[in-house]
Amino acid sequence: METEKFDGLVAAPFTPMNKKGEINPGLIPGYFDLLSFNGISGIFINGSTGEGVSLTLAEKKLLTKAWADAREDNKEIRIINLVGGTSLTECIELAKFSGEKGIDAVAVLAPFYFRPASVSELGNFIELVAGAVPGIPVYFYHIPVLTGVCFPMAGLLKFASERIGNFAGIKYTDENFADFLACLRYEGGRYDILWGSDETLLSALVLGAKGAVGSTYNYAAPLYHSIMGLFRDGRLEDARKLQHKSVEMVSLLGKYGGIGTGKAFMRYIGIDCGRFRPPVRSLSEDEWGCFCSDVKNLGMDHLLSKQPEKEISG
Repeated sequence: METEKFDGLVAAPFTPMNKKGEINPGLIPGYFDLLSFNGISGIFINGSTGEGVSLTLAEKKLLTKAWADAREDNKEIRIINLVGGTSLTECIELAKFSGEKGIDAVAVLAPFYFRPASVSELGNFIELVAGAVPGIPVYFYHIPVLTGVCFPMAGLLKFASERIGNFAGIKYTDENFADFLACLRYEGGRYDILWGSDETLLSALVLGAKGAVGSTYNYAAPLYHSIMGLFRDGRLEDARKLQHKSVEMVSLLGKYGGIGTGKAFMRYIGIDCGRFRPPVRSLSEDEWGCFCSDVKNLGMDHLLSKQPEKEISG
C-alpha cells in the first residue's frame, strides 16, 4: 500500500475533560481550529497525551467521532488513531470504527501486560490488527519507556515488509538514534518514521526526520516551526538555542508532576482541558500561580500557540 508520509508537526492532543472527569467533546471543534491555525499537519488521537490507556472503548469511539467531525471541512489535516495494545479484540473493533469514520490511519501499541517475547510475536499482533483493516495504513507506536517492550525497530520493519502490506511506519518515541536512522533508511526510506521526542527534535532532523508527533506541539507549535525553519536554512546555532528553550519548557513538566502538566500549558494558552485521570498527577490550583510565573520567566510567550480570532467554547 502506498501511503502519504506525514510532514511537519503532528500534535498529540489532550482529551478534554469536564469537572466531573468526563470527556468533553464540545471542546474539540475549537481545539481543532487552534491546531489548524498554528500550522499543525496531523493529529494523533487517543495516545499517551490523550490518556488512551485510561479510557474505555466507548470513550475512545466518542473521541474518534468528535475529531473526525471536527475536521470534516479541513481534511488536509490527517488523523492517526491509536487503537490500543492490550486487547486484540478491542484494537480491531476500534480500527474498524476508525475506518467507518474516515480516519486516515491507525496505530497499534505493544501489549504491555502480557508482553511479546520477540519481534516476531510483536509483529504477529500488529499483523492481526492490520489484517482486519486492509484498506487503512497501520503504524506502530514505539514507546518502550512506558510499555517495557524494546526491540530494534529495524527488525520490526523487516517483519512488516514481508508480512504486513498496509504497514505504514512507526511513531518512534525512544532516543536510540542509531536504530531510528536505520528505520529512516530502511529500503531507501520506504516507511514513514515519525519522531516522538519533542525536546530532541533537532537531533532527529539532522538524521533526516521529516515528521514528528508530540504533546508540546499543542501549545508551542510556533517554537518548533521555528526550529525546523532554522534547520532548513542552515542556521544551526539559532536552532540549538530554540531547542534548548524546548528543553527548558519540558523541564516544567517534571517540576510540576509530569505529563498532566501539559493540560496546565493548554489552560495557559486559553483552552481548559480539565484534569488527567488518576493516577496521573494534575497541577493543583495552589500551584497554578507559580506555574504561570515559571512559564512567563521562560520568555517564550511569543513562541506559544495562538488562538484564532473566533472564540473557543467548550
